[in-house]
Amino acid sequence: MELLIVSIASLLAGFVDSIVGGGGLILVPALFAVFPTTHPATLFGVNKGASIWGTAVATVQYSRRVDLRWSALLPAAAAGFAGSLAGAWLVTVISAGFLRKALPFVLVAVLIYTVVKKDMGRHHTPRFSGMAETLAACCIGLVLGFYDGFFGPGTGSFFVFLFVRWLGYDFLNASASAKLLNTATNLAALALFAYKGHVWWHFALTMAVANVVGSLLGTRLALKHGAGFVRLVFILVVSALILKTGFDAFMK
Repeated sequence: MELLIVSIASLLAGFVDSIVGGGGLILVPALFAVFPTTHPATLFGVNKGASIWGTAVATVQYSRRVDLRWSALLPAAAAGFAGSLAGAWLVTVISAGFLRKALPFVLVAVLIYTVVKKDMGRHHTPRFSGMAETLAACCIGLVLGFYDGFFGPGTGSFFVFLFVRWLGYDFLNASASAKLLNTATNLAALALFAYKGHVWWHFALTMAVANVVGSLLGTRLALKHGAGFVRLVFILVVSALILKTGFDAFMK
């Protein structure tokens, strides 16, 4: 029964994550509810062990239909991997608790900006090219990779927002690009958790299958309905993240 519950949660997480990120909003609370006495690092490890597969599959699916800018994104993925390792190491030294109260306010600012700028992300008009685009993408990868390793909530949505706002991508291209970088940051965190023995592979691999199924369904919807649909899901997910992180920060 435990495996069934977390596998269903993993499927739903893969669905949401493949469209705009935020799958951890579903899967992490489900893991904590089903295994309340388990060490948090182990549950985070299981989350990464399951979700990375769906994110990777979404990247492949998007790459077949969306013209990803590989020359900028591959170095950015490497920067994200390095940043995530650094963040994961730092969190073993100092607490990330101070970010808990700041995150809801950052997400509110992102939501307001996205809602007010109604045309933002509807058209794919990249602002940079060549080395300038590579450097900008690497900055995004390094900073958000570090954040993902150090704290994590909302990383996928932050990737999408910055690709739209800073690089000028539409929401569909931003989501596709975010999947590649998020796969790299998740891989770094998973490697660290696995090295420390914090992954239940017998759970993670079964949940990974469910996550991939959800990811395929979500990717298909995003590709079918385009940037406007992804923007709507982005707004809904960020709103849910605000409620969840606000509750965790101020009500618990």
